[in-house]
Amino acid sequence: MSTTADASSSQPAAAVHNRGRLLQVLGMWFGIAAAIGNTIAAGIVRTPGNVAEQLPHAWLFLLVWVLGGAYALVGASSMAELGALIPHSGGQYNFSRRGIGEYAGFLVGWSDWLSTCGTNAAVAIVIGEYSIVLVNLLHKHFPVISKYLQGLDKHQQDLAIKLIAVSVLLLFAILQWRGVKWGSGAQLITAAMKTGAFVIVVIACFALGGGLRAAAETGQAPPPIHFSWSFIVAFLVALQAVIYTVDGWDGVIYFGAEVKNPGKDVPRAIFGSVFSIMAIYLLLNAAVLYVLPMNQIAGNNFALGAAANRIFGHLGDPAIRLIMIISLLSCINACQMFAARTLFAMSTDRLFFKQASIVNKGGTPTVSLLLSTIVGVIFILGSFERVIAMLSFFFVANYTLSYISVFVLRKREPDAPRPYRAWGYPWTTALALAASAIFLVASLVTDRDNAPLAFLILVLSYPLYRLMKWVSVATDKSAEA
Repeated sequence: MSTTADASSSQPAAAVHNRGRLLQVLGMWFGIAAAIGNTIAAGIVRTPGNVAEQLPHAWLFLLVWVLGGAYALVGASSMAELGALIPHSGGQYNFSRRGIGEYAGFLVGWSDWLSTCGTNAAVAIVIGEYSIVLVNLLHKHFPVISKYLQGLDKHQQDLAIKLIAVSVLLLFAILQWRGVKWGSGAQLITAAMKTGAFVIVVIACFALGGGLRAAAETGQAPPPIHFSWSFIVAFLVALQAVIYTVDGWDGVIYFGAEVKNPGKDVPRAIFGSVFSIMAIYLLLNAAVLYVLPMNQIAGNNFALGAAANRIFGHLGDPAIRLIMIISLLSCINACQMFAARTLFAMSTDRLFFKQASIVNKGGTPTVSLLLSTIVGVIFILGSFERVIAMLSFFFVANYTLSYISVFVLRKREPDAPRPYRAWGYPWTTALALAASAIFLVASLVTDRDNAPLAFLILVLSYPLYRLMKWVSVATDKSAEA
């Protein structure tokens, strides 16, 4: 049976067998909101300090953010072509499956689903941590709760954080269960709130921060730049952190079958997401740099909060934590929608249990949503940091396979209808592919702790793929009998 034929018909066919179907009700603005919600989260708080620690020069600090945006922009045109050509929900899984084959698709889908569930767990835990810190910072307004929290030992506080995290995951699962319109509405509202809040912070920093940086300067000049191997490693580590933080600009591809006009809206949403995210990131980093000297940004895991403290006084930290909670809520909503659709897509292609393709009347893949939420809760209650570190290895590998798929599909299906064609092809696609390959090798060199374990996941994925195929075939035969 042809891989191309399977991939091109899988989701519409699946809808016939389910009680409901994916609803084509989403537009460009939802695609941008999903990308902003997924991308702009805890990374913007932690990454500037990590980058400044590796590159303690203002121009290098900003340059690495520009390069991260350039990497996303170069890849955006190729991803837009794939998203318009293959308008299915489920993300990059669909591209690798149609372009390279079932196993490549399974590997991308499986790693993407697990890492998204793990990311959701991590984000939910940060919400719990920020909530407790916020209550303690505003103890005058929450005296009873603050006093109760301060009376807890570390183990009890960890349990309280996990309780908040699980509650948040379950809350959004219930919201999305009602239908895609509920999930999309929550995404649009939270993305608009977070964007507006960050814009206010940027304006405040530039309007009120004049002279604060100079007053905080210690008189110590940044260390001289020596273009040695250690500098190259530091630059690559910083760029790696930025690219991880920027990732998520292609969020709309998880909803291809649900976008009203995918041929136009998917490319527009992808480019709109890249420009919106990079504008917000560059403005936030420039604002922090305007208020704080480099030596106070370097190694600071809450540089944005430190800058806000300079501007707003003691209310700065609580204000930023409140903004971050809103940002993280938006991220959780987007990630749960992503994860459910990835599993749904694999199920419709017989690479996961058939039941995961069930869709309710509201357009929500309910069983996939339930399984994704359960896995997220398991990650919250267990220890998952090493799992996330291992799966993050596949983050760029998935992009590499997608860019390869552009070349393969151009050659194998030259006459396929392409509502959007990557500008500058084949050069821009080749550049994105080369950058991804170099970055992948750099990840192997700089992260030797997790790379071997990631390779182990790769090895174990093949027998799992064969098992899922066998189970699907056996289930179909049983149903026919």
